[in-house]
Amino acid sequence: MKVSELNVYPLKSGRGIALTEAEIGPAGIPGDRQMMVTDPDGMFITQRDLPALARLGVTPQPSSVEIGMEGWGSLTVDRPDAQQRMDVVVWKSALSAAVAGDEVNRTLSEWLGREVRLVFFDGRSHRTASSEWAGEDTPVTFSDGYQVLITTTASLAAINADMRARGEGEIGMERFRPNIVIETDQAWGEDDWESVEIGGITFDLVKPCARCIMTTQDQKTGSRDVASPMPAMGRIRMSADRRVPGPLFGWNAVPRQSGRIRLGDEVRVTSRREMPWPIKRR
Repeated sequence: MKVSELNVYPLKSGRGIALTEAEIGPAGIPGDRQMMVTDPDGMFITQRDLPALARLGVTPQPSSVEIGMEGWGSLTVDRPDAQQRMDVVVWKSALSAAVAGDEVNRTLSEWLGREVRLVFFDGRSHRTASSEWAGEDTPVTFSDGYQVLITTTASLAAINADMRARGEGEIGMERFRPNIVIETDQAWGEDDWESVEIGGITFDLVKPCARCIMTTQDQKTGSRDVASPMPAMGRIRMSADRRVPGPLFGWNAVPRQSGRIRLGDEVRVTSRREMPWPIKRR
């Protein structure tokens, strides 16, 4: 098995950037989900509520970021001063974040058609993953909950085979917004993996990823008038464990060392579960 894709998502729910190699730190890939859009009260906003976020592309620079939206243009956003802050919420996590200036927020609000704020996870921001799943004091940024999302090519092929058999089309891996894609020949083998090693770094696969409406949206346009994997996942990937209900695809993983990984790196399973994650059978 080997690494076939690496992706970073500078803006939560914005477009991803494909990488050929990536640093891995305690919080995953540096810069991943380091920016986020919120409402004026600091509540996080994703494509679940605002599909147009899929149209936002972000290119990080040393002291700024370039944000572009098709049909609207682009703007340069200086990284805000650490003193310029607001309280924000991501799911059950409340934390402090740096907030972009008024002009930037007015422009983004115009582009997105609702009042928003752009916030940054900086050195004064602090958030950790669930200790129940990830262990104590594992840092995360604005991701939904964990440091790295791992998916496999064989499992995507299994979803697409089920969809094609029923005339439902097919989808690409970008729908699942993974950080690391592993090329495999065994669908759902990852349900059995407790940990893998890539480039000398151990990744513990701590929790399967329950999927939502974002998988039904085109990741360039935000359109939902496209092939949807949800029916197929409902048929073949429904969790049988109440701790993580719903359709599953991919695994949330926690890196236990720092280092660098590259496309083509070998992936080695270093520990297996006593029992694979249970899936409802039909």
